[in-house]
Amino acid sequence: MKRRTSGPLTWDKVLEVGKDAPLALISIPGVYAAPEIERALDAGKHVFCFSDNVSIEDEAHLKKLAHEKGLLLMGPDCGTGVANGIPLAFANRTRRGEIGIVGASGTGIQEVATTIHKLGGGVTNAIGTGGRDLKAAVDGTTLKDGVALLDQDPSVKVIVVISKPPAKEVRDSVMDLLRAAHKPVVVVFMGERPGHHEEGLYQAYTLEETAHLAVDLLNGQQPTAVAEELPVPDVKLAEGQKNIKAYYSGGTLAYEAATMINDTLGLNAESGVDGAILNQDGYEVLDLGDDVYTQGRPHPMIDATVRKQMMTDAGQDPETAVILIDDVLGYGTHDDMAGELAPTIKKVITDAKARGRELPVVATIVGTNLDIQDYAGQKKTLEEAGVVVCQSNAQAVKVALALIGHPVEEVVKDVEPKKATNVTMPEVPESLRKLLTVDHFVNIGVESFAKAIDENGGRAVQFDWQPIAGSPFLLDVVPAHTVIDEFNHGKLLLHAGPPITFDKMIDPVQGACIGAALFEGWADNEDDARQLLESGEVQLMPCHHVNAVGPMGGLRPPTCRCWWWKTKPTATALTAR
Repeated sequence: MKRRTSGPLTWDKVLEVGKDAPLALISIPGVYAAPEIERALDAGKHVFCFSDNVSIEDEAHLKKLAHEKGLLLMGPDCGTGVANGIPLAFANRTRRGEIGIVGASGTGIQEVATTIHKLGGGVTNAIGTGGRDLKAAVDGTTLKDGVALLDQDPSVKVIVVISKPPAKEVRDSVMDLLRAAHKPVVVVFMGERPGHHEEGLYQAYTLEETAHLAVDLLNGQQPTAVAEELPVPDVKLAEGQKNIKAYYSGGTLAYEAATMINDTLGLNAESGVDGAILNQDGYEVLDLGDDVYTQGRPHPMIDATVRKQMMTDAGQDPETAVILIDDVLGYGTHDDMAGELAPTIKKVITDAKARGRELPVVATIVGTNLDIQDYAGQKKTLEEAGVVVCQSNAQAVKVALALIGHPVEEVVKDVEPKKATNVTMPEVPESLRKLLTVDHFVNIGVESFAKAIDENGGRAVQFDWQPIAGSPFLLDVVPAHTVIDEFNHGKLLLHAGPPITFDKMIDPVQGACIGAALFEGWADNEDDARQLLESGEVQLMPCHHVNAVGPMGGLRPPTCRCWWWKTKPTATALTAR
């Protein structure tokens, strides 16, 4: 990507050039993000923070600071937003309209906003919160302020709220606030299956239902169940084919799929770790945008390498019955993801057929006819590769479940009287209202985000940002076990890259493990060290799980010395040597 050389090089200059810009869009490496967010807030600017890997302690501190200043911090890890009709970061082109969204800011907002577009409605403001806003430590600060703002926005007729699984106490406080709204509200908490609506407060199960409810309310209609004809192909599965394998680039889509599969099959599975939203009894739903898959590689909306390998592996498993995928269109994503995936899909289907099995691949496309990737062209490419393309992620999951003999039963929800609330909708300050008419931005980081703003009627000042000296800064050089507590609970080695077992490591890394075991005195010779590692007695953990860094094939045993870094205001990082 060509770099703009005419942009401001310092904060002082960018604040001078962008003095009329009320919002700063930050997309720099997460280790540097917290102090830059604070700097923008101190300058009186709202912040949309695309950067991830910001500690939850920093997030709580910075969101409280923003609230006290009458500002909004969207994010960190805020993937999608719409401000005054202008798409931010990984957003789609949709028509403007009278539905306002506040939500976990990635494919959840994209799926709902694009479905609203397909139904004839529109969205002018979609306020992203980041995925952790409804955690107890953060207390829904951005979501609550965003709801209050949309409740007092005269152009909004219906409010939509989208959340990943929340902390119960935060969920309850959010529901009390929503009951105080002066407009109809549709809310979806991923992971919940509500049994009823309240008057003026409608609770959805899926993202598709959320969009339908919002459009019905906008049109003055009584909300009804989604009417749909599922494109379930006539497929005869072989004996033993029973499992759904789902590989998503969108985290909220993955949560939705996992919830529906879990509920329909009665798996009683808890959310997994390392991107595995569901991993039980052979059923697998992965969020390939999770940090564990994006460390050192592009996001799966840009790079399909990991997904293609996983689809290939799933196709070779004789118990795989259906493969589920998404194709997310919009700014920041691959120019032709369907074309990138199609050859692998064809091969997976052909190889399965050669082994006497039919293997349906089911997909949803998150996008609109206005998106630059050409929705119709993406659909055609996937269908020509043999994919069953559905209108929504919920429909795709329903098709997958129907194929394995477990169709989803639709529940018609009654509308009950709204519960009483003691909460009063707070009055929002004038500084917050500026977000409703924003058209001037400061872009700190990914230059394509500025281009998207410029192409949609906004103006973006590109900050030619570089890390400044002193952040992060070195605290000390210490033995690893003195600053990484995980080393003090048994035999542990840290390694670079994603989770891996000893038997899957390449020879040089296995050799490093053996050397580390000898260095720590856990074994007397190489044969004993190998036997110890093969037994599983030594735990192997990625460096990034403990906020550490490990290069290439290097290993980090507990007594090795490491550089101990600190980033303002509270986050720490460790680089072992």
